[in-house]
Amino acid sequence: MDIVKIAVLGIAGVLIALPLKREKSEYSTFIAMVVCICIFVYLLTKVETILDFAEELKSMISVDGRYIGLVVKMVGITYVAEFATNICKDAGYAAIAGQIEIFAKLSILVVSVPVLSAFLETIGSFL
Repeated sequence: MDIVKIAVLGIAGVLIALPLKREKSEYSTFIAMVVCICIFVYLLTKVETILDFAEELKSMISVDGRYIGLVVKMVGITYVAEFATNICKDAGYAAIAGQIEIFAKLSILVVSVPVLSAFLETIGSFL
C-alpha cells in the first residue's frame, strides 16, 4: 500500500507547513518542496516497472519498439512538467510554471513527430 505512505507523507508535510505559513512563509514553501521532491523520488522507483512492461509489450505485439519508447518518453515529459509547474505555482511563480508547460507541450510535439508521420503514412497506404 504505497499510496498510504505517500498520503501520510503529504498530510504530514501539510500539517508541518501550515503553522509555519503565518510566521515564516518561506519555510512553509521549502517544506512543501521537500515533500514534493520526496514523493517524486519515490515515484521514480516505480518507473522501472513501467519500463519492464513496455519491454514485454514490444515483444508481444508487432509494433516497432521505438514507438512504444516514444510514448513512454511523452508520458515522462508530462509527469516531470506537471511536477515542476506545481512546485513553481506553489512558490508563487506562475509565469515560470507557464513557460515550463509551454516547453513541455512543444517537447511532446517534437517527440511525437515520428509517430505522427508513421500514422500518416499508414493512412496514406489505405487510400
